[in-house]
This record gives sequence, structure tokens and C-alpha cells, in this order.
Amino acid sequence: MRPDAIQPLPLAPYVTPVEDLSRLRRALGGGPRLLIKRDDAIPFAFGGNKVRKMRLVGADAVAQGADTLITAGGVQSNHARVTAATAATLGMRCVLVVNGAPPERPTANALLDRLLGAQIEHVAARDQRAPRMEAIAAELRAQGRKPYVIPVGASTPLGAAAFVQAIDELVSQGIEPDAIVHATSSGGTQAGIVAGCTRAGLRTRVIGVSADEAAASLARDIRTIMVGVGPLVGVDVRALEDAAVEVDDRFVGGGYGVPTDGSREAIELAARTEAIFLDHTYTAKAMAGLIARVRAGEFTGDQTVLFWHTGGQVGLFQ
Repeated sequence: MRPDAIQPLPLAPYVTPVEDLSRLRRALGGGPRLLIKRDDAIPFAFGGNKVRKMRLVGADAVAQGADTLITAGGVQSNHARVTAATAATLGMRCVLVVNGAPPERPTANALLDRLLGAQIEHVAARDQRAPRMEAIAAELRAQGRKPYVIPVGASTPLGAAAFVQAIDELVSQGIEPDAIVHATSSGGTQAGIVAGCTRAGLRTRVIGVSADEAAASLARDIRTIMVGVGPLVGVDVRALEDAAVEVDDRFVGGGYGVPTDGSREAIELAARTEAIFLDHTYTAKAMAGLIARVRAGEFTGDQTVLFWHTGGQVGLFQ
């Protein structure tokens, strides 16, 4: 279904602010003008990029008559938290399939999932999540229910279309940066940003800093989503095939959710210079990537680089 045929859920009805990171810039010794797009400031369910996606994906679930949302992620998944919150506001059931052992004392996103009333099922490994979601959906259909299965991160063409719209929002704020740096994992956010820049005719360089996946495999996933989002938003697939997909996997460190020296420094610098809070899994590694590029002199002083804060600060409370 085309996004313009869907009445989005009113989860994030306001434009998120763009702010200068002038104190961080000074702390780094100069370099490009630094801006931040504050999707962490979305008020619904502690915000983040997943709220944008669920405005469209949740609306599609309503249009299809669903009564249960099913999705997957890690124990501390931001997407799972936002999906559970969306289900609660719609009066739906929610089932979360998460890989990892049940925490003895739920904290952060795991605590919020339970407060929101989600049914949580644990599996041992990532590759068990999708089959378990489909099995649960089949069980619910046999009971006469109407489940709606959402892939990890809502990284579908429809979910990515939310970030095509987000680029329109950015342009409406008068911001056309030379580069956008953001955290990337399941690929939908980056696919939408690249497609949005392509549709808007921007020459913006889009740099996704991987939270876990190898650059080559993640870039392939992003391109697959881009091919699907093109027809939804009126972008020629050939133009998307020519668009650059840049993934930087140098800051993954020990893996998903494992802090690095760079991510720790990024968290402290962002907090102490700008009172901006990052998380170890996604945004701190992305900010570490931005900091490293600024220090290396990759951007000139007359350029503008925007850091897209995709949320996740709940993760600080694990």
C-alpha cells in the first residue's frame, strides 16, 4: 500500500527539531558545522526512529483489520518497545519474540515491554526469531485472530517510506546537509533516507554506521529495501540503483550492544557538551564514527554534517 493512501497513526504529529552542536564542534577542534536531528525528542514511547516507521506500519495493520502485532528483536530492542506501545494505544495484543535469556530483573526496554502488556517469548538465537513469529501467527489465525507480523526493525519498504517523508520534513526545515550520519542495523532507516534524498534531488552523502552487521551484507539489505520503497514513493528504481549506499562497520567493536572505547567517549562528549544522551548499541557508535571522521579532517569547515539521532537512550538504564 502506498504511504499516501494510509492515514498515519498520530504517534509523532510534530516536526522534530534540528539543533546546532556548536559546543561539540569546539570540543573537536573545529571542522564542519554540526547539526543534530532530534528523533530522540519524539514524545511517544520515549521516541526514536521506530516511531516514524510505526506511524505507517501500524496504520497498515489497522487497515488490514489486525488485532495482534507480532515482531522480534533483542531483549533490549527499541523497535519491540515501540511496537508494544503502538499495540497498547490501538487496543491490540502484542507478541514479542526476542533472542537472549530472560533477564532476572527486567530493566530499560525489557521493563517497558512488560509494563506495556506485551507477551514476550524468548528464543536462543537470531535465526530462530522469524520462524517463531510465523508459528505464533499461524497459531493465532487458527484461533480466529488476525495477527500482523512486522519484521525486525520494521525494515520493510513501507517502514522505510517513513524516512522518505522524514527527508521531506528536513527539507521543509530549510536543512540540506552535505552529509547525514546515523546508526544503521536492519537497514530500513538508511534505505528511506537515501531514497528520500534521491527523491528530493539532494546531493547529500548518507553514512550509516553499523551497529552490528558487516558493511557488505548490510548494504545489500539496504538496496533490497530501496528497490521496494521506490514504487511506494514515486522514485524510479533505476535512480535508486545508482544511489550510493555507504555503510561503515569500523565501529562495531565486540558486537551488538557491546560498548567500545569510542562509544563511551561519544556518550560522555555528547552529554557534557550538548546535554544529548546516546545509547551504547546504536547512537553512540554512530557518533563515534562521526567524531573520528571530523578528527581525521574528512569534512571541510564550510560543510554541514547532520547527525540523525535515532533514539534508544532508554538503553542507558540497563
